Amino acid sequence: MDKRILETILSDQAEELVLKQTKRFCQRKEEDKIDLNSTQAQVVIGVRRSGKSTLCYNALTRKGVKFAYVNFDDERLIHLTADDLNDVLEVLYKINGDFNYLFIDEIQNIPEWYLFVNRLLRREMHVIITGSNAKLLSGELATHLTGRHHSIPLYPFSFAEYCEIRNVDTHSRTTQAIAARRAAFDDYMHQGGFPELQFISDGRDYIDGLVNNILKRDIEQRFKVLHTSAFEQMSHHLLNVAPAVVVDKTLQETFGFKSQHTAKNYVSYLKQAYLLVGLHKYSPKSRQRITGEKVYPIDVALMNRREDAFAGENLGWRLETIVYLELLRKYKSRGLDIYYYSDRNGECDFVVCDGRKAILAVQVSYDISTPRTKEREIAGLLLAAKKTGCDNLLLLTDHNDEEIVRDGCKIAVRPVYDYVLDCGPDPTLNWQVQN
Repeated sequence: MDKRILETILSDQAEELVLKQTKRFCQRKEEDKIDLNSTQAQVVIGVRRSGKSTLCYNALTRKGVKFAYVNFDDERLIHLTADDLNDVLEVLYKINGDFNYLFIDEIQNIPEWYLFVNRLLRREMHVIITGSNAKLLSGELATHLTGRHHSIPLYPFSFAEYCEIRNVDTHSRTTQAIAARRAAFDDYMHQGGFPELQFISDGRDYIDGLVNNILKRDIEQRFKVLHTSAFEQMSHHLLNVAPAVVVDKTLQETFGFKSQHTAKNYVSYLKQAYLLVGLHKYSPKSRQRITGEKVYPIDVALMNRREDAFAGENLGWRLETIVYLELLRKYKSRGLDIYYYSDRNGECDFVVCDGRKAILAVQVSYDISTPRTKEREIAGLLLAAKKTGCDNLLLLTDHNDEEIVRDGCKIAVRPVYDYVLDCGPDPTLNWQVQN
């Protein structure tokens, strides 16, 4: 590319970044995980429009360091190759002068980008990267930047962040404050946590555009999907019915794929692009853990804020999805694993494990006002306790707050809106006290 054109593009991008100074952003917990003093590349990865760029921008500006910026998600840079990256660096020096921090957006769009990043790291440049495809994390990073990168997963807004951006009091215990939090949670359960959704009126068009962009650009083009129509139908179907167990044979038969392997690949693409996130079944046996995977949308806004979604309210599914995403935020970054438990006698929504030790079992039910529903949820927790040896049992609902003792086991019952706002250690986890 002509360097004069490149300079115009990168200058435009620098101006776009400056506009962020006029906007108000909530400070997210993941910001503290970006180590700007590290010699490792700091890699923020997650679904498109989850706030990755803003997170990196905030981390850099609050630290007060001078940095250069390039966004490879710009359509004007679509034909750049690895051979052009040195020209990009040269133009960035011309625009910014000397700098020792380089912020790169959506770097996976450039083939063999890792050679460029490795060279920068050898020159002791501090590199901050964003990416919206898991292949960036599991493939190139693991292979080419082994030991030279630190990955930070980012999800759309949690409920706590949703409250912050909307100035909802999350600490006061007055009747008015509690009512305001409950009302905010009802809105959050329907609207979801994509940051830009908080400031626009037509959420359906926004989600439609986001999903279509991910399907067509991030998946179909990158993975050269042959059966695009069937793939898109399957993708919307899974978003409609999630959370659900994926059965490759059923998907093959429903959408006319040539093999189960094709269906399996297509689901994998959706997870790599962070439209879906998986949950494996609890079992001491590895083979059973990798079969019967459940999938959840990366945000509840994807469940029915799309054209022809026809998914209805699905309050129970929405609540379960919010809880799973919160468990990922709380525990995955600490090296803990999350599963679901299921056998012929019943099931439990989530089991959190530290290695082989189950430290928390969680059941989610929107409404336990009927005795039959309440007993079913309690039975699922007791089954998980018996089969996994876990003695920390938690039943999350829309509004109940009590303690139940059954068969010698204590079950904490808490409203989800209250549980997800806890900033300190989870009081139901004896494991945290012991460790």
